[in-house]
Parts: sequence; C-alpha cells; structure tokens
Amino acid sequence: MTQQPGYRVKRVYDDPDPADGRRVLVDRLWPRGVSKQQAAIDEWAKDVTPSNELRKWYHAAPETRRAEFERKYRIELGADLAREALAHLRSEAAAGPLTLVTATKEPEHSHVPILLDELGETRRADRR
Repeated sequence: MTQQPGYRVKRVYDDPDPADGRRVLVDRLWPRGVSKQQAAIDEWAKDVTPSNELRKWYHAAPETRRAEFERKYRIELGADLAREALAHLRSEAAAGPLTLVTATKEPEHSHVPILLDELGETRRADRR
C-alpha cells in the first residue's frame, strides 16, 4: 500500500517557511491586507473553494448551517473543474510538500477540513 500524500494547513498571515513546499491559496477571495509577495503563494486554487453564494450563505449562520454547508460544498467539489483541480493538488502533494493556505481565523471550522477529506486526507493536517 502506498503512503497517502500529506498536506499542511497554514494561515496566510503566518510567515512562509521553506518547509511549506508549494503554497496553494484555498480561499475564494484574496486575503485582506496581504500582498502577493508577503503571501508567497505559488498557486491560487479557486476551483476547490466554496462558491461565493455558498460561502456567504454559510457565514450568515455557521453554527446552524455546518452540516448543510458540508453537503453542498461536497456537491460543488464533484463538478468537473473541481475534480480536475483536486487531482492536480493530489499530484502536487505526491511530488513534495504542499501547504494549503487560508485567511480564515479558524481553519478547523472552515471549508478546509472538508477539502482535506476530499483530497483523501483523513487525519488532521499539520498546523505550524
């Protein structure tokens, strides 16, 4: 059995580290107050982020909408462009370190755990 590729998760406001490997932004919107140079992003994977409509709907009441958000987001991740982008991220992770970068304050309560699950990652990603 082959070892599953690993993913790191970091906030865009944390300093980049050479151990991050490729840094992929997994937010629909560019983070406020962060320049492209500061973010040190190698790729912006918009196709694996929740749609604007879904993101706004969820943020209106995250404490009561989590289960429905997850269901709807997984449907979005089943679209052709999202599946292709997921395959690309898996390939990148298999080639070397890959860090998913987000601006969310609490990545564990965002779309990131669902994205990690869809990428095939079932354990918690490193947070450094």
